[in-house]
Amino acid sequence: MLNNHSQNTQDRRQVVLLRLATLIILLDALVLTLSPAVRARSWQVIYRWDHWIGVLFWGLSFGVAHYSMKRKLDHYDPFLLPIFALLSGLGMLTIWRLLPDFGLRQSVWILLTVLILMLGLNFPNVLTILRQYKYLWLTASLLLTALTLVFGTNPLGYGPRMWLGCCGIYLQPSEPLKLLLIAYMASYMADKRLDLTLSQSQNQTRLFSKSRLMLALLLPTFLMSGMALILLLVQRDLGTASILLLIYTALIYLMVGDKKILIGGLVVLAISAALGYLLFEIVQIRVDSWLFPWSDPSGRSYQIVQSLIAIANGGLIGRGLGIGNPGLVPIAHSDLIYAALGEEYGLLGIIAIVLVIAILAIRGLKIALNARNTYQRYLAVGLTIYLSGQSLLIIGGSVRIFPLTGVTLPFISYGGSSLLVSALAILLLIHISASMEDEYRPKFNDELYLQTGKALLAGFISLSLVSGWWVIIRGSNLLSRTDNARRSISDRYVHRGTIFDRDLDPINTSFGESGNYNREYLFPSLSNIIGYTSPVFGQAGLEASMDDYLRGLRGNPNSLVWWNQLLYGQPPPGIDIRLTIDLDLQHRIDQKLKDRTAAIVMIDNSTGELYSMASYPGFDANQLSEQWETYTSDESSPYLNRAYYGYYPIGDIADKLSDYLLPDRDLTSNSGIRLTSLDARVDQSNGLYLNPFEAALIASTISNAGEQPAPQIVSAVNTQKAGWVPLDPLSEPHSVFSDDIVEFRQKQVDIDHEEIWHLVFSVETQKQAYVTWYWGGIQSSDGKPPISIALLLEERNLALAEEIGRDILLESFDRK
Repeated sequence: MLNNHSQNTQDRRQVVLLRLATLIILLDALVLTLSPAVRARSWQVIYRWDHWIGVLFWGLSFGVAHYSMKRKLDHYDPFLLPIFALLSGLGMLTIWRLLPDFGLRQSVWILLTVLILMLGLNFPNVLTILRQYKYLWLTASLLLTALTLVFGTNPLGYGPRMWLGCCGIYLQPSEPLKLLLIAYMASYMADKRLDLTLSQSQNQTRLFSKSRLMLALLLPTFLMSGMALILLLVQRDLGTASILLLIYTALIYLMVGDKKILIGGLVVLAISAALGYLLFEIVQIRVDSWLFPWSDPSGRSYQIVQSLIAIANGGLIGRGLGIGNPGLVPIAHSDLIYAALGEEYGLLGIIAIVLVIAILAIRGLKIALNARNTYQRYLAVGLTIYLSGQSLLIIGGSVRIFPLTGVTLPFISYGGSSLLVSALAILLLIHISASMEDEYRPKFNDELYLQTGKALLAGFISLSLVSGWWVIIRGSNLLSRTDNARRSISDRYVHRGTIFDRDLDPINTSFGESGNYNREYLFPSLSNIIGYTSPVFGQAGLEASMDDYLRGLRGNPNSLVWWNQLLYGQPPPGIDIRLTIDLDLQHRIDQKLKDRTAAIVMIDNSTGELYSMASYPGFDANQLSEQWETYTSDESSPYLNRAYYGYYPIGDIADKLSDYLLPDRDLTSNSGIRLTSLDARVDQSNGLYLNPFEAALIASTISNAGEQPAPQIVSAVNTQKAGWVPLDPLSEPHSVFSDDIVEFRQKQVDIDHEEIWHLVFSVETQKQAYVTWYWGGIQSSDGKPPISIALLLEERNLALAEEIGRDILLESFDRK
């Protein structure tokens, strides 16, 4: 028996650890309660209180369990119960956060499992019972598992039928099968080692060599374990089958110490995986999504891709419980709860959880090394490998080290069967740590156990490093993916900046209140220029290229962005932007071109500001949900911004203008505006192709006597501290043509309007159709800005192009 000082020390240590776990759970519960206010950035919300029922169940359960252990056991490992409490509490709150109904069930399961654990403390002979009736327990578990082949069901209503039960209460027989197989293996191996020891001590002539010992172990144990594996394979429960194979291989290796056992286990696992891939579609899906996750991210690989995005979104310190969006991950409360933890607790949080599981593994191996007899040593190490190995397997699947297996994360994932078996494993480890049984102990090769511990620790370190890889190295790429819906969800809670025209008339704006913001497009004819932002259809136009400003990630102080991310898990309110577009001119142009297939760009020669950019036919961004299929199937391509992304031939005009080019200059623009550029251009082997934006720059350069202005469409952003701050153009003015271009311009003066020069020409396209260009400019007078335009009609009509082009140039003066 231990002296009172030692007993008091272990009691105090367990109290301290339980208090620490309680503090963590209470703080998390408080954060979850306040999370609606944090997300809405308002105190006028409905707070979350229901999870406090689970916290009450949890606190009472583990408080009474500690008191029961203190009274009934003279000696026990003080880390086991606090680890069980902390991990189960974190899992319970995460499940409450995701699915409150399931959270209540998990809370009830915690209460029941802790009650069973306390009852089990009254029966220290449970270890002996497991050993004496090993065949009975394992056979019963095998039969129970076999019943699922006939009477099996699935609580979800689909998928493998691996549960028994009804009326909302289900048992997964494969969970206790793992525990009973470990008990069987430990008992059988201990008996064989005792036979070996007795034979050697009695100097019998028939001694057990290593090979004969392996044979004595492998035949009976492989028979029983093989039956379990076959049942699990038929059930398609390949995750549990992998765990059993891991446990079986590790225990045989620890007894025999022959590395061939490990190699054989790997070979069997590889063969099983290959057969599973060939025979079962679910295995094919999981292996393919593991090897090639980016090939089908919205289909077969959706689960793993969303898991990685969730972990990346957690960043270093997490979004905060109830503030992230782990519900976007399929089955986040069970198979991929690690991803949910990663999003809301961050990289530091999940590394801390991995560390707690690693401490459990270390304590389990220490209990095994200090066990009072052979059977308990094997049992303790088997339970440790089960809890650690399953944790490594499911976490590794969440971060793409292994394929997803569908097993649960012990203590944390939703599931009564899993939680109960994990609690029973803790109960057995407690009994082993408390055992004072005096039995002859043969010498063990403790080095094998130390190697096992090193291997497990290496696995946990690998999990932490790979998690860090997805957060730190790959995080930005993952979060910028179009299938990351979190950006759109933030737009519902954080006001997105308004896009104004040059006179501060709104074009695109957000309305509503936090949690229900919607984007409204007030000038629909500009939809294929200004663009849209949608949780379903993504982003386009300036809404996409200026997204960082509109979402508040740029234009705000870094400290404000950091604080909002820390406190709310979201960016600060978005920044308004002002365009150079003139809505009055845009409206006039719409009246002239709305029934045509055309594009036009109008530019101020002196400043480079784009007064107008228009493309027809267009679409209404307010009608995306209703008209998406109609728009996408329309052969006239209403989504195409012809003014910027449409390339058209300019025929022999290119040769005429080339005579005036300065050395090392060309007609294609090296100046951009704040619209996303396209890398691909059309084949220009049959002549030069330009888009109307580039053509307008050429027209402006001709008007400016060869000097090309620096174009811009976004003129300023509205910051909190400095107000409207101008944005510099993306390029500098520069010379393109020689001074002789003035003579060329003078030859193109409009007969009816001498202040206007223009070029009007038609060119045949590669599709045996025609386009008509109108390039022109009007000189400044009475302080009015000089304007140039490029008009493109997808038809052969010189007279119409000249009429529309001239009218637009003249009307550009009338607006002032």
